[in-house]
Amino acid sequence: MRTAKRVLLYGSLTLISFVFLIPFLWMLSSSLKLDKDVLTIPIRWIPRPVQWKNYIDIWKKIPLLLYTKNTFKITVITTFVQLFTSSFAAYAFAKLDFKYRDRLFLAYIGTIAVPWQVYMVPQFIMMRSLHLNDSHLAIIMLHAFSAFGVFLMRQFYMGIPDELCEAARIDGMSEYHIYARIMLPLSKPALSTLVIFTFVNTWNDFLGPYIYLTTKAKKTIQIGLRVFMDDYTQEYGMIMAAAMLSLIPVMIIFFSLQKYFVEGIAASGVKG
Repeated sequence: MRTAKRVLLYGSLTLISFVFLIPFLWMLSSSLKLDKDVLTIPIRWIPRPVQWKNYIDIWKKIPLLLYTKNTFKITVITTFVQLFTSSFAAYAFAKLDFKYRDRLFLAYIGTIAVPWQVYMVPQFIMMRSLHLNDSHLAIIMLHAFSAFGVFLMRQFYMGIPDELCEAARIDGMSEYHIYARIMLPLSKPALSTLVIFTFVNTWNDFLGPYIYLTTKAKKTIQIGLRVFMDDYTQEYGMIMAAAMLSLIPVMIIFFSLQKYFVEGIAASGVKG
């Protein structure tokens, strides 16, 4: 009976996973087709003939390499900055005792419930007053702090025994050394999870770069795809090829860190 339930469970999960993969498989198939074959019904999943030319021509139609470099620069810097700010603040909220700590934490976490569109205009005015319009630094600063990242890291730190920190303090270690030498090495699963969330969100961000970046040479890959779709509305094959290329860095990051992902999510919810 137990074996039958397990077979049914894994079979159901496999089926659900395949359903979620269908749009991805369709996009991959479409990226290898002629434009006239992309929207044909019934769908021909295996292209005939295979148009590898789409993956070559897209680099000539738009400066895709430049857009990719810009996106990679913004995403990598933002990820490292957010890892530092989130883990550092989370250590204070989890392991230090100071006045109004819990109230400050609840107030900060409460900002997660506020949509970005609510404070988008004041934020833009602030960036403009700092003369950061049309600069990558504006996008990096927008993502430099994350209430979700602080929450995730704080929940993980709560699961680390306080005795470790107390023993380190008795040995004369400062709070900075405890954070760097004890907390960070123990928090690899949570850090890996935060890397995945931050990298994916920043890489796929459309509205931020769309608002702040006006110079063509500074635009990101998401904006570049939008421009290409506006200029070449019928080039479906190349549109899908560009979309597939934009997924490669995200897939590399996810598959590289996936062994820590579930562990980090599970461990971060142990204590509240």
